[in-house]
Amino acid sequence: MNKPKIIAYLKPQCGWSQGVRAILRKYELSYEDRDIINDPNQRQEMIEKSGQMLSPCVEVNGHMLADVSGEEVEAYLLANNLVAPNQSVPEAPTNAPCAQETSGPATIHFHR
Repeated sequence: MNKPKIIAYLKPQCGWSQGVRAILRKYELSYEDRDIINDPNQRQEMIEKSGQMLSPCVEVNGHMLADVSGEEVEAYLLANNLVAPNQSVPEAPTNAPCAQETSGPATIHFHR
């Protein structure tokens, strides 16, 4: 089975990004990890290629998966016979939001 060419547009500390990394490691796939937070050029490239601003985005053999979780990346890889089923457990949750997105609405306190 030929290994796919993968470019992953990810945030350094996002739960969804960590889930994508965990799936790619589970299947021992090499990939380009493009930091969209610390490199504005990578973020702009992701937006241009995916047509939207949400991440993670993963390009597999030229096909863009936009705003995906690790679970969705795994499903795509399996459905397209790019990897063989693997019973290994990923080292991180594959469908977890970024920490700032789980904290709920911000509370504003006014002082007199």
